Formats: sequence, C-alpha cells, structure tokens
Amino acid sequence: MSKSLIQTKFNQNSTAAEVVAGLDLSGLKAIVTGGSSGIGIETVRALASAGAELTLAVRNLTAGQRVADEIKHSTGNQKIQVSSLDLAVQSSIHHFIQNWQGSLHLLINNAALIPSTLLRTPEGWELQFAVNYLGHFKLCLGLHDALAAGAAQRGDARIVSLTSGAHMRSPVMFEDLQFQQRNYDPQAAYAQSKTADCLFVVEATRRWSADGIFANAVNPGGIATGLQRDFTQQQKDYLAQAEAAGVFVYKTPQQGAATTLVAAVAPEFLHTGGHYLSDCNEAPTVPNDADLFKHSHAVKQWALDPQTAEQLWQVSLNLLTQSTQTAC
Repeated sequence: MSKSLIQTKFNQNSTAAEVVAGLDLSGLKAIVTGGSSGIGIETVRALASAGAELTLAVRNLTAGQRVADEIKHSTGNQKIQVSSLDLAVQSSIHHFIQNWQGSLHLLINNAALIPSTLLRTPEGWELQFAVNYLGHFKLCLGLHDALAAGAAQRGDARIVSLTSGAHMRSPVMFEDLQFQQRNYDPQAAYAQSKTADCLFVVEATRRWSADGIFANAVNPGGIATGLQRDFTQQQKDYLAQAEAAGVFVYKTPQQGAATTLVAAVAPEFLHTGGHYLSDCNEAPTVPNDADLFKHSHAVKQWALDPQTAEQLWQVSLNLLTQSTQTAC
C-alpha cells in the first residue's frame, strides 16, 4: 500500500508571495545561501515581506548587499544582513559557523553551481559535489545547535535543501565520488550532487528530528538563472531536448521559489521531514529505471533510500575529517 503524499493548496503556478501571504514570520531567523541571485532573491524577498530576520550567505558581498538594500526598500523590513560564505572553501564555512550567534529557525541551502569543465577544490573534491552538497552538509552540522535552540523556541526548525529533477540522471557513485576514474560529465556531476542533497534530508531528519529539526528537499523546477551561464553546447542541447519533450517547462523565479517557501513555512510540513517536494507538493517516488522525461516531477528511489542516506552521511563525515587533519 503506497503512502499518502503531503499535498498543499499550492501548485506549479503558485508564487513565493502567495505562499507567505497572510503569514507573520516576525522573530523567525533564517539563512539563505546564494541569496543574491536567481530564485534565492525571491526566496529572501518573500520571507522578508512576512517579517522574517534574514542573513544572505553569499560569495559576492557587493551583490549580496545590493540585493539586501533593494529588498529592505521594497518590503520595509530592515532586518536583513549579508555575510560571506564560500561553500568551496572549508575555512569560509568554518568562519561563518563560528560567527553565527544565537538561535536559528530556518536554513535554506539554495546555492549551487554547474561549471562546464572539471574543477576541484584544494582538497581534490569535484567542485559540484563540494559546493552543491558537501559544503552545505558541513554548514548544517555546524549550525545544528543553533537550529536545535530555534526549535526549542518555536516548536520546530527547518532545513530546506534545493535539489533538481536532474537527480534522476545519477545516484551517488560511491566508488568514484570525485570523478577520478570516469570521464567527467558536468550534468552527471550535477545529478550526483543533487541526489546527495536528497539523501541528506532523509538522514538529517532521522538523526535530528528528536531535536525538533526537520529537513526536506525541494525541486524548484526549470528556471532561467545564472546557473546556466557556463553551460557547454551539449548541456544547452540537453535542455532544449528536455524542453521540447515537455520535461523542462520554464517557471518564473517567483514560481521557482514557491516550493522552497512551502517547505520552509507551510503548516503541512511542520514536524515532518525526509520528503522530496516538486510543484509545491510532495512528489511520488518512482523506480530507479524510470524515464526522466516521463517522470520529471517525481523522485527516484535512490534519492530517498535510508541505507544509502546513512552511508553518504558517514562518507561525508570521513571526508570532512580527512580535510581537517590535512589542514592541520
């Protein structure tokens, strides 16, 4: 018997503003990584309009401050600050965590990249795995106590990890996480990182729900943002093929941010985690051999498998430990 999926009154056409309409988020402290571009901006705008206290965690402080100033002006909410965070640099993540003070109620892991060629961090990690997944993993670990304190204040704390329908293209390849043996394919690397983001919310919820912390993964859908600026022609052709097949129907940034806001504030996702959301609702799970073009709004089994999630968590801890030992 299949489980009942969590559904809301929102859909693929809903906007972030509609999700927060009528809500009072005063006193809620939120961090949005990558909050200075793409759907991150609309995520920040919606939360700010409802009164939340926001930190934009960004690489480019100038761009971040420009966005913060504009949203302060448009919403009247002055409780918006900008902090430096480079998810590819371990010391930057460490400093951000160390500088955070007090409780935290909402952490939105929004930042991501898709380079067109193989790039590595100083640790030798493939850049997409490092930024899209592992950097956020380290950030969540470091902010656990702040989230637990936030949960004690408001009843729960939430983590929202942005994933993608691209997760259907690849499981986490534990035998070659860093593309040291196989040929590098930027889309496969992106897919692996986004599957990892899904698996994270499964294990984070299992480990941390007793602390009042719940994590969910969000597929925002297809949005034209700076994420595609470095695409190769092959990547562009793949998107065109997906769009022609009806898989990749473009949304506005405001529509793309709506599913993030559902996971962040909707009452339907209070005290529940480990879910994959698409078009503002929990998505059905399909077999690992399901066709991406036919099931673009579903989630593959490999992205929510509890055993795989636990394995990835341990592998990730080992990578971070090795990195720390090397740095010392």
